[in-house]
Amino acid sequence: MTTHTSTSAHRRVAIVTGGSRGIGRQVAERLAADGYAVVVGYAGNKEAADEAVRAIETAGGTAQAARADVAAEHEIAALFDLAESIYGGVDAVVHAAGRMPLSPVADLDLAELDALYRTNIRGTFVVDQQAARRLRPGGALVNFSTSVVGLAFPGYGAYAASKGAVEALTLILAREMRGRDVTVNAVAPGPTATELFLDGKDEETIARLAAQPPLERLGTPEDIANVVSFLVGPEGHWVNGQVLRANGGII
Repeated sequence: MTTHTSTSAHRRVAIVTGGSRGIGRQVAERLAADGYAVVVGYAGNKEAADEAVRAIETAGGTAQAARADVAAEHEIAALFDLAESIYGGVDAVVHAAGRMPLSPVADLDLAELDALYRTNIRGTFVVDQQAARRLRPGGALVNFSTSVVGLAFPGYGAYAASKGAVEALTLILAREMRGRDVTVNAVAPGPTATELFLDGKDEETIARLAAQPPLERLGTPEDIANVVSFLVGPEGHWVNGQVLRANGGII
């Protein structure tokens, strides 16, 4: 197999945005366990990012925390510069950073909408732009969508609309990367037991959501990290231009 011969001589390197907590942190820890040197991108919580790095290093991995606003192109360019200067290049980019304000369409403050779209749409475009320019052959980009794009839960209008844009960008960029030996996919989790997801929900709501998939439980950050690990690794390199609905079978 020759797909990854260009990267076999060096340690593989991953950038994970939103890597300080939730699904992003679990992805960072999993990729470090897979042997990647990981740059843990974070927006503002340095303490959480440093804690993620310590957890990775305690487990025998290699990581570096780096602050960057995903929607600020110069900051994201600097994040990629850091990965290249410390580790020599970039082989995987996992863009897990995002915002999720919930509100009926009729009630949403448009300032909140602008902030959401700045992070979720512009931020994805900025990160993807750098990934498209810099990923080494054999590399992979994974964006994050949501199964709510298809499930259409009330209250998720703005969030799901932003992730619909992420899906469109993902599919187009996969085709624009023709000839580069770089895959571009999105993972669309269903209800997943993260701090962000559980916040503000009562026990009845959580139980109702957990009962929806045929597997009859909420997803875990580990479930999602396993999917990402597959997509960025050599075993998943034939999967390209796809949105994987990792949701336990909710229809």
